[in-house]
Amino acid sequence: MTRRDAAENEPKDFIRQRIEQDIADQRLTGGVVTRFPPEPNGYLHIGHAKSICLNFGVAAEYGGTTYLRFDDTNPIKESEEYVEAIKEDVAWLGFNWTAVTHASDYFEELYKFALDLINKDKAYVCSLSGEEIRESRGTLTEPGKNSPYRDRSVAENLDLFARMRAGEFADGEHVLRAKIDMSSPNINMRDPVLYRIRHVTHQRTGSDWCIYPMYDYTHCICDALEGISHSLCTLEFEDHRPLYDWVIENANVNYHPPQIEFSRLGLEYTVMSKRLLHRLVDEHIVAGWDDPRMPTLAGLRRRGVPPAAIREFCRRIGVTKQDNRIEMNLLDFCVRKDLESTAPRGMGVLRPLRVTITNWQDHSLMLSGPWHAQNETLGVRELPFGGSLYIEQDDFSENPPKKWKRLAPGEMVRLRYAFIIRCDEVVKDADGQITELRCTYFPESRSGQDTSGLKPNGVIHWLSADHAIPAEIRDYGRLFTVPDPSAATFLDDINPNSLTVFDGFVEPAIINSKTRRFQFERQGYFCKDGGDAAVFNKTVSLREGF
Repeated sequence: MTRRDAAENEPKDFIRQRIEQDIADQRLTGGVVTRFPPEPNGYLHIGHAKSICLNFGVAAEYGGTTYLRFDDTNPIKESEEYVEAIKEDVAWLGFNWTAVTHASDYFEELYKFALDLINKDKAYVCSLSGEEIRESRGTLTEPGKNSPYRDRSVAENLDLFARMRAGEFADGEHVLRAKIDMSSPNINMRDPVLYRIRHVTHQRTGSDWCIYPMYDYTHCICDALEGISHSLCTLEFEDHRPLYDWVIENANVNYHPPQIEFSRLGLEYTVMSKRLLHRLVDEHIVAGWDDPRMPTLAGLRRRGVPPAAIREFCRRIGVTKQDNRIEMNLLDFCVRKDLESTAPRGMGVLRPLRVTITNWQDHSLMLSGPWHAQNETLGVRELPFGGSLYIEQDDFSENPPKKWKRLAPGEMVRLRYAFIIRCDEVVKDADGQITELRCTYFPESRSGQDTSGLKPNGVIHWLSADHAIPAEIRDYGRLFTVPDPSAATFLDDINPNSLTVFDGFVEPAIINSKTRRFQFERQGYFCKDGGDAAVFNKTVSLREGF
């Protein structure tokens, strides 16, 4: 059974069940229409990937369409840099949008709907300060207090709102609030703010507007205008659904999309809050939004994580109504699963130890090895061999433990795709540090043509010192030392050893290949860092756990 067949035979989640019921009841006159509505105030992270896969995925499954809509209603925090990064991330994940839209496309319509609310005496201009509004809103156990401006006449509210738009007032001097119920048990329904004044240039509309709508007012109307059949939101918006419905029902909107909530994706050993991610970047704790230690899609891409692995990860965690924190090892598993059959396997040495073959004749020899023993389609590559080699320091022990399967004084190992060697002498410097191993090789033990009858301890990787290419190899650990960093103390939980940089070597064929992702045999999976062929980022280890 293929993975696709298995996925088709899996039980449907509650969202897909709802969609199929709506289709069966012929409630979807325009088909399945979804949207992914990020705010362009930062880079997307893997938590967003779940929403992307869900919104684009269900639309594709049922022959529908998906809008990529930017919720650009707060120009203080938003920029075109983030817009372009989000487009790149969605496309990289493998999804195509029907159209790119922006909340700012609908600013004029949103303003007219606000006028309609005012005319119905469902909204009013409030002149309390932000702090006074917060204080008057009440608590979970105490009702709020009506604003002293709540009973302004419709005419006065229309006049003030028009003057707000015209720029007559300073930031914070007035807001437009919905007139609902200050004693509602749902605090979101206690006369929420619909518009606020922001004398800030917008990245798309310039200085055309100085009042900007709030998200809770904007996205439901945008959903209606775009004909969204199922407005899929994460669980933190469940308490906002009554406000979503109130705006649609009380503004002059002709269509009422249903809002359906699902659980957010939480991942161990990282943070998902954009506020906290901004701090990591702004305080230079990481090297940018695409730092491979970040949970951003840009960081995961730079680390070498394949988009298919992220889609599979999102499929495995499923769609539920309960927030949970997923083990990082599941993501690592999905990455390994994707790379194990597709990534070429070459050799890289992170901590080089020189080996001199004392009986090597002064001639060159070109060996070869498959890029992948189980995937012949990847072909073979040449492996230069000579009298001076590099092996991994960890592959030699002067005093080996029992059952040691690598090199030791007087012991033999096979060099992968090459010959058997025996360690005859250990050379040390004045400080007692091992600087060189002097070994004998056995010409009749060539891999694939071995007639020596020798039985080496094990097999290790190597590089020809005369041909190896110097490379910076970056080994990444968890960014945090605890699985669930606290927002209040997350800087205290930063792992000071989350990045180790090695001045190592790789075989020439890896550098010359146009492929970005490789398995360094016995080391892990690595990825070329952008356009720099001599810098490699570790994607994931070969086995579970760091």
